[in-house]
Amino acid sequence: ALQIEDEYCAFACAGIMAAGLLAGCGSGSASTAATTAAAGEGETTEHEVQTLHMVTEATFPPYEFYEGNEIFGIVVDIAQAIADERGFTLVVEDMAFDSLIMAVSSGKADIAAAGMTVTEDRLENVNFSDTYATGIQVIIIKEDSDIKSVDDLNGKTVSVQTGTTGEIYAEDIEDVTISSFTKATDAVLEVINGKADAMIIDNEPAKKYVEANEGLKILEEEFAVEDYAI
Repeated sequence: ALQIEDEYCAFACAGIMAAGLLAGCGSGSASTAATTAAAGEGETTEHEVQTLHMVTEATFPPYEFYEGNEIFGIVVDIAQAIADERGFTLVVEDMAFDSLIMAVSSGKADIAAAGMTVTEDRLENVNFSDTYATGIQVIIIKEDSDIKSVDDLNGKTVSVQTGTTGEIYAEDIEDVTISSFTKATDAVLEVINGKADAMIIDNEPAKKYVEANEGLKILEEEFAVEDYAI
């Protein structure tokens, strides 16, 4: 599992606790109770184990990613620390990024943690914790690309992950063709295969994808700076 510094985790947990985010944990997701017979006649003791149900989209390293069949990452570590503090059992569910807000607002999940940016539109449907990280949106291109700045994206094809701020930013680019994908990995493949000229994504997963795929690089110019929260 990806390890995070104690002070980083402490800061994030403190912020989330202060926001009162977990006051109703288990109310919208699974919560189990086991009843055992006590020594006295007819007495029972209930041991309730509450569940912190977290939804994420696990193709966004280092925030959340798969190793084998298990999901790891910074947000998983933070959620586990919160669950441990409250005595809850953490359950992590992977789903499409554009389904995360609905999962929380409908009560299917307690929290969504997925390198998610705080936006006014999202605040209309859910609350957010304090920020746990600053995200920088960047552009992935091929090493031999003629794209030198954000302005060079005009008239190009840009791949993005559906429901992300990268998709929102791409819509503001003049004369651009947008290819949207449920998974970030598929959006990266569009660039690798030459079907897209560039991809807009957070800097941290961008670094991981560039390291793993020869021939890609990150444009030096930053696209946007954002706050990530749960």
